[in-house]
Amino acid sequence: MPPSPGLADDLGYSHASANPLHRVVRWGAGTRAGGWLFAHSLRHLDDAVARLTRGRHSAPSLLAGLAVLDVTTTGRRSGRPRTSHLIATPYAGTLALLGTNFGQPSTPAWVLNLEADPAARVAYRGISREVRARAATPAESDEIFALAARFYPGYLSYRTRVGSSRRIRAFVLEPAAD
Repeated sequence: MPPSPGLADDLGYSHASANPLHRVVRWGAGTRAGGWLFAHSLRHLDDAVARLTRGRHSAPSLLAGLAVLDVTTTGRRSGRPRTSHLIATPYAGTLALLGTNFGQPSTPAWVLNLEADPAARVAYRGISREVRARAATPAESDEIFALAARFYPGYLSYRTRVGSSRRIRAFVLEPAAD
C-alpha cells in the first residue's frame, strides 16, 4: 500500500513563486519598520481582503504570494477557539510554524495557546484537518528556518532582530490521533 500523503500535500499547501511585487513586499516586511507595520495592521488588512474576495484571498497571498493557513487553537485562558492566519513552512511532508511575530518583542498568543494545548485545527482553501503541534527540536528549528527563508527571507531578519531577547518557538504539525 503506498504511503498516504503528508499534511502539506493533503491540504494542497504551497507558496507561489514570487513576482517582482511579491519580492518587494517580502523584503519590506522583513525590515524593522515593515515588521512593525505588518504586526500592527495585517490582521485588519487580512479581514478586509477576505471580505472583499469572499474568502478566496488573503492580504499575504495577494501582496506577497504567500499561502495563508488558518490555525485554530484553544485559548489558554478563555478556553475558546482562536483562529490565526499564519504562514506555514512545508517541512518533511507536513507543515511547520514559526512564532516570529514579525520580529516583535512579544511572543504571539497562538504560540502560548499551542504550548498549553497542542491540539489544533488547520484549514486551507476549504480543506481542514485536526493536528497536534509538537515543539521542534533545535536541529529541526534550524532546518525549518532555513526552508522558510527560501520563500520568505524576512524570517532570518526576524530571528536576528529578536536575538536573545526571546526564544522563537517552532512547531511541527502532525496528524491528530483518531
